[in-house]
Amino acid sequence: MALVLNDEQNMLRDHARGFLGKNAPIAHFRKLRDSRDPVGFSRELWKEFVDLGWAGILVPQDHGGLGLGHVEAGVVMEELGRTLTPSPFLSTAVIAATTIAKGGSEKQKSEYLPRIASGNLIATLAVDEAAKHRSEKIALKATRADNGFALDGAKTFVLDGHVADLLIVVARTSGSAGETKGLTLFLLDAKTKGIRAEATPMVDTHNAARLSFDNVNVGADAVLGAVDAGWAVLEGTLNVGRAAIASEMVGASEEAFSRTATYLRERKQFGKLIGEFQALQHRAADLYCELEVTRSAVLKALQTLDESFDSAGTIVSVAKARAGVSATRAVQEAVQMHGGIGMTDEFDIGLFMKRVRVCNELFGDANFHADRLARQNKY
Repeated sequence: MALVLNDEQNMLRDHARGFLGKNAPIAHFRKLRDSRDPVGFSRELWKEFVDLGWAGILVPQDHGGLGLGHVEAGVVMEELGRTLTPSPFLSTAVIAATTIAKGGSEKQKSEYLPRIASGNLIATLAVDEAAKHRSEKIALKATRADNGFALDGAKTFVLDGHVADLLIVVARTSGSAGETKGLTLFLLDAKTKGIRAEATPMVDTHNAARLSFDNVNVGADAVLGAVDAGWAVLEGTLNVGRAAIASEMVGASEEAFSRTATYLRERKQFGKLIGEFQALQHRAADLYCELEVTRSAVLKALQTLDESFDSAGTIVSVAKARAGVSATRAVQEAVQMHGGIGMTDEFDIGLFMKRVRVCNELFGDANFHADRLARQNKY
């Protein structure tokens, strides 16, 4: 398949760019940040996302969604990256919707997917337990109790975990931390007794949460998929999340590059536009080429998820690692070419640097995915 968007996907991109540019510019993000909004995103704006159908972009049509693909979800994520818009699109419409659609029973799909598509449910995946992403090192225990399970442990870096209505919790029902066997996914009402959520704003001031589980009792019907066999569903979901985050980094890095190119054409030094200096021209041209290659890698990952979901892990790791490296370079170059003023709060460039730093860590940084690729190829 050609590494370009089709006409419908281009229309979606243009519409998303226009809508977000008008309704959620960076000033919108700044307002949420400066007011220390406890939710972390605008529920009114999220309602507009729902009206556009974005909340159900990956929800099948027979469950009230649009039934579109991962390329379309990536298109929206890219535009969100351009404006740094905080929203539960990633946690709910991409990650939670995928987990339930891929691993849930028909009853679970019928119960939760229409509510996600209608905007009546904020859901999130609780997987990480340490500072670095290690999806197999799950220690949170789920022990059998009565007709269900009792969960004990903690999760960190849970996107929108402080406002979520539904938690998809990865727990260990057998084995030990580091093993992929023995993992089970549970669907939990966030208000279940024994769950405590603490909002933990990240360096980019987007919200995440730390969750603790103290003898949380759930019934057997809370299991998503099969007991001890949650790894396959988890990895598939994480691959979707990784590709979506890579798309967001493409949007953020290209917006930072575009703003920098404009600055080079306007800023004068020693009586000349700094864009006339050959050294800066070479750096900008080299970065442009790198971003184009990264865009192709990310689009290939999204297309592979649509065409061959279960075998997309390798290209997703390539895309996530490359997006992390190139986006980091893009924002660093942007700050340097703007000079010291680039990191002042008055300019937006520093905001892109912080967001890219967080996106790098979400679901594995470049080192994590380089190691993953090396292990897959038995290096």
